[in-house]
Amino acid sequence: MRFLPGGMRSLLLLLLLILTSAVLADDAPGHSSHGAAFDSGMRTKPWVIKGVGDAPFPITAKNAEVQMWFDQGNALLHSFWFEEAERSFRWCLKLDPENAMVYWSLARCGFNWFTVGAKDYDDKNFDRYKTFLSEAVRRKSKVTERERMYIEAWEKAYAPLEKTRGKTMCTALQQLVIKYPNDIEAKCLLSLFNIGQGSAFANELLIQQVLAKNPMHPGAHHASIHNWDGISSEQAIRSCELYGKSAPGIGHAMHMPGHIYSKIGMWNEAAIAMDSATRTELRYMNDRLALPFETWNYPHNRNYLCYIQEQLGMAEVSLQGSADMLAAPRDPDYNSEQAGRIALEGLAARVRALIKFEHWDKILAPNSIEWNDKEDPGKMARAFCEAIALNATGKLFEARERVNTVKTIVAKLKPKDKDKEAEGYPLDLMSEIADGVVCLGEGHLLEGQRHLLNAADFEQKLRDGGGYEDDPPSMPWPVMRILGDHYRKQGDNKDAIQCYEQALKNEPNDAFSLSGLALAHFANGNREQAAHFAGRLQYVWAAADPKLRWMDEVTKLGLEAKPIAETIRPERAYRLRDLDPIGPMNWQPFQAPNLQVLDRNGKKVDLQNYRGKNVVLVFFLGEACVHCVGQLKSINDKSSDFDAQNTVLLAVCSETPAKLKEAKALDQANIKFLSDNAHENARRFSSYDDFEEIELHSTIIIDKAGRVRWKRTGGDPFTNIDFLLSELKRINKSK
Repeated sequence: MRFLPGGMRSLLLLLLLILTSAVLADDAPGHSSHGAAFDSGMRTKPWVIKGVGDAPFPITAKNAEVQMWFDQGNALLHSFWFEEAERSFRWCLKLDPENAMVYWSLARCGFNWFTVGAKDYDDKNFDRYKTFLSEAVRRKSKVTERERMYIEAWEKAYAPLEKTRGKTMCTALQQLVIKYPNDIEAKCLLSLFNIGQGSAFANELLIQQVLAKNPMHPGAHHASIHNWDGISSEQAIRSCELYGKSAPGIGHAMHMPGHIYSKIGMWNEAAIAMDSATRTELRYMNDRLALPFETWNYPHNRNYLCYIQEQLGMAEVSLQGSADMLAAPRDPDYNSEQAGRIALEGLAARVRALIKFEHWDKILAPNSIEWNDKEDPGKMARAFCEAIALNATGKLFEARERVNTVKTIVAKLKPKDKDKEAEGYPLDLMSEIADGVVCLGEGHLLEGQRHLLNAADFEQKLRDGGGYEDDPPSMPWPVMRILGDHYRKQGDNKDAIQCYEQALKNEPNDAFSLSGLALAHFANGNREQAAHFAGRLQYVWAAADPKLRWMDEVTKLGLEAKPIAETIRPERAYRLRDLDPIGPMNWQPFQAPNLQVLDRNGKKVDLQNYRGKNVVLVFFLGEACVHCVGQLKSINDKSSDFDAQNTVLLAVCSETPAKLKEAKALDQANIKFLSDNAHENARRFSSYDDFEEIELHSTIIIDKAGRVRWKRTGGDPFTNIDFLLSELKRINKSK
């Protein structure tokens, strides 16, 4: 066989890999027998998750166990943990296949508060939730009136031609609340979907009715935080104090208080909240073999934590967090963005901190930053950052070139709708800032001030209208802080003070503005006010990195200020070591599960046999799956490329060692075929559907230290072999 031409040899290998002439089953191997809606999502058995909160939701069920899993799923939905909620509901369906309320809750995993305002319901990502909802509607005649009203609320709100889904949802839920005034779940859902549709105060009264009956209801505290977030954030402090306690096993329950605390300048509490959330998410990910791109909230958590650490002057910890995000695995399909969300969030955190702490050399050094600049938005972001850095290092001609790039791309991307243009467009903010900063560097002071005042006006309109990105901000500073720095350097301390004070209104207890105020008041002859702001700076930056110039410049004034806390409530100090018992703060690859399989000769094989080499581990479905054979052929065809990346190829299926040995063609393959006859290894690697008791396709990259670096599991084998090789190259370059 080895003397056959390459193409013929590959074809023969493909044919001989099919171990018998079995006819393919009607259902493609690895795919759900219940249809495409069940092909994605969680496909392994749920477990009792501790600390998700108490939110019982009685339903009609034929199996008594259903209620327990339904309540868990419902509690998870209250904290937007949609993936795990779906896992619980799918187990309910296994126990009670005709349960309408279970189908309804499966629909809620996609048709939720996040998506009720979505414009494009023809998006294929909604197809499975449409299927779940239609199955609930089809069975609604078999449930109680109360249950039917829940199903019909979603049926009306998500009708194909419905234009005002949020309003329709609230009207239907309001009818349910009137009909069943003791149903606090209906009140809680109404309070959530009603956010932004009327008075926040009136909505809070509804939330308080829920809390009067269940003071630790996770959904009510969650809704209260969203209700006041950015409106009158301090009103949500009580729920911030209780939400994490009500659901300590859910990262999002710690995360949301961080939103509020950061908006009111309680940076220590914000850090404790967001750091706890990040560690809780990571603990779950490590326990359940989940990667960052599979956990929607983790990148947002870590980016937000980076921002809060910046505000506390913890530059190095923040930059390490962004570096770890950028080093995390990516996926070609989970996110539409080229690099995936984890990389985008990591990049945003990195450049924000580098600009804020003036690390100009790191911004400009070749290959220092992995810019996402293949599309216009990424090109514009890079040009903006480089314009600021080049200006600061005196390279004004190059800085002006970058400004022109920013302005050209902004003009290209701006909407053609004149009404929208008149309202101000967020990208105008970047254009005006870049132009203003570089004009000042060029000595065109009036022109530079004009651009920055325009930018400040844009920013304020966006903040007031809810269009400013501040969860967390992508901009490294409020524009007024930049203007304050400029006026102070020009000796215009009165205008500098006004600018810094406005910056503090937009970003309370911002240490950079506090430093500027201390310096400006001192220069203006007001030593008492200078000492006051120096004291506030000392409090906020009590744990800051040493030798930050903003602190050093104030220290040199010799004010002998004592720390002053100006926060709405007293805060705990944020200390990293205090949170270590929760788990690690930054993502690191987790150890692969135990692989205990047999080779074709019946000899035991485990991952220790391959320590020092990368492993591509494929779980395939054996003789009946022509798609598996195609995947294995594609991998085998590039075996020399894998070998160049110090990588061995393992393929595991449920065939016995004897059956594998019968296939003499496997002797010619560069893949080592292994037996997992009882599916024990498939289960350990989450490559087995516990709901339907079928094998799944999995492709997993394990590094030289035995850690999982990437994986994909589902109804179809992963066939993007070039991506596997690119990830292996990235892994080999990492430490």
